[in-house]
Amino acid sequence: MNTIFVNEKDAARSWYVLDAAEKPLGRVAAKVASMLRGKHKPTWTPNQEMGDFLVIINAEKVAVTGNKRTDKLYHHYSGYVGGLKTFTFEKLLERHPGEPLKLAIKGMLPKGPLGRKLLKNVKIYAGTEHPHTAQHPQKIDL
Repeated sequence: MNTIFVNEKDAARSWYVLDAAEKPLGRVAAKVASMLRGKHKPTWTPNQEMGDFLVIINAEKVAVTGNKRTDKLYHHYSGYVGGLKTFTFEKLLERHPGEPLKLAIKGMLPKGPLGRKLLKNVKIYAGTEHPHTAQHPQKIDL
């Protein structure tokens, strides 16, 4: 038996659109991270970019349970003394509607150059409109 290795350039990569409205944040992030890596394909390789492109719409309407809207905290440190900024989920959603989802997906991807490369393959939009209709994305459900 020979192991088949598919070159990244030859890999078949599709476009998908996912509606995140009223879906749990963690479940959406886990599904997207898995598809970005390409784990749903038989040609999956852990050290290659084999995944698909994903467009996420309605990111501002993602659901969180319990008191996470007011209690979940996000931190940003500038590197300077006194440069730690802390935001709640609610405030971050007001300022950057797609950021909580992006950060959840980023945390589920590998750390390093491959993870940074994979994060560029997901496009997150707050509303229902997106500019990727020319790629004919297929609708997927959670």
